[in-house]
Amino acid sequence: MRTAKTPGSARSAARALPRPLGLVPTMGALHAGHRSLLERARRENASVAASLFVNPLQFGPSEDFERYPRSFESDVAQFEAAGVDLLYAPSVDEMYQPNFSTSIDVGALAKAFEGAARRGHFAGVATVVAKLLGAIEPTRVYLGQKDVQQTAVLRRMIGDLDIPVEVVVCPTVREPDGLALSSRNAYLSAAQRAAAPSFHRALESVAAAFERDGDADHVIATARELLESPLVWEYLAIVDPATFEPRKDVRRPALVVGAVRAGATRLIDNVVVARPDGGDPILTPPLLQAAGRT
Repeated sequence: MRTAKTPGSARSAARALPRPLGLVPTMGALHAGHRSLLERARRENASVAASLFVNPLQFGPSEDFERYPRSFESDVAQFEAAGVDLLYAPSVDEMYQPNFSTSIDVGALAKAFEGAARRGHFAGVATVVAKLLGAIEPTRVYLGQKDVQQTAVLRRMIGDLDIPVEVVVCPTVREPDGLALSSRNAYLSAAQRAAAPSFHRALESVAAAFERDGDADHVIATARELLESPLVWEYLAIVDPATFEPRKDVRRPALVVGAVRAGATRLIDNVVVARPDGGDPILTPPLLQAAGRT
């Protein structure tokens, strides 16, 4: 595995790799969710690149940039074990040169939910991913479903800016009790970790209600009661999978999105409600196609 530290050296190394080339962007602290993206990229491409960069632009002033888990040597070993051909691991100074002032704003899609809770977050995400795509020039970029609003923001940016890359969204990887894997799970206390699976169960209860209850407000209110202390809701909503506009009715396809606080730690998750034909509006390819049906 070759490691590049600058955009120029990354671009040169990437252009020498056989195509198609898959890119898995990460902030490190790798877990099974990241490894699932790397494994899929390895299956579907002749070459695989990954990035390792904790992006300060996507952290707010009161967020956890300084304490975000960093495990460079362990991450490098995992990238190598996964068969990564090129690792792009720039420094903050290299990524954002003095007087850097450009930011990408994808509009209303980035303003609600995570965008409202974390002002400037999606502009930071879109900006860094645009830079990563420019440096690596991949055929495909692999993203996880857990950060589902982020995937929508990046799809919009890539489409609007005519960036020649395919976006591949892969299923959320979970603990046996349903908790979505996240680097921030390491911050949870024993009591918070014990309560955390109730978050996903609450989201699943909303999705299940699509079969029996057409009142979105009633469905949401009922699900809110399922969250266990000491977790506290930030938001819970039924939204359009493409625009993230809240739904007042219960109809397919839809996306159930939520965020909770566990002390100083935020957890996010989502559950997809498939189209009437069983197709998935988020994953690539849709589950219907993945199952071999048309």
